[in-house]
Amino acid sequence: MLETSQSEPSVVSQWHLVDQATIDRFADVTGDHQFIHVDRERAKQKGFDSTIAHGFLALSLVPAFFFEALPDGEADAVTVNYGLDRLRFTAPIPSDSKIRARFDVVSRTPRSQTEMLIKYAVTIEVEDREKPAMVADWLIVRRAS
Repeated sequence: MLETSQSEPSVVSQWHLVDQATIDRFADVTGDHQFIHVDRERAKQKGFDSTIAHGFLALSLVPAFFFEALPDGEADAVTVNYGLDRLRFTAPIPSDSKIRARFDVVSRTPRSQTEMLIKYAVTIEVEDREKPAMVADWLIVRRAS
C-alpha cells in the first residue's frame, strides 16, 4: 500500500553560510582540490564569479538541515538514511553564499508495523538565486519509537 501525502507542508532549514573556509575544509577531507573550489582567480578565469562549493558538500549538509527543519518532537524518532533515487547539481553555490534545504514529502510507504519508507523531494536553495543548487529524491526509513 502506497500512502502519498501531497497535503503536508514543506519543512525548511535556516540559512547557512558556505564560506571559503568551509569549502577548503571539505576539499581537505575529500582530497578534491579542483581549482574551481579553492583558487578564486583561476575559477574566475573559467567563468565563475568566485570559487564554488563542491556539490557533494551541499549533499553532505542535507541530514543536518533535515534535523534542523523537523518540527519539535520528531527529532527523537529513529531515522535511517536509505539512499537517493535521483540527484542533480543544477547550479553552482558561490563561496560566501547562504543556502538552505527545503523538504517535501513525496510518498510514505509502510514497510512493516514499525517502519515507514518516506521519500522526500530535497531542494538546496541559494539565497537571492532563482535556480536551486541541488535537487534530489531522498529516501529515509523512520522507525516508530
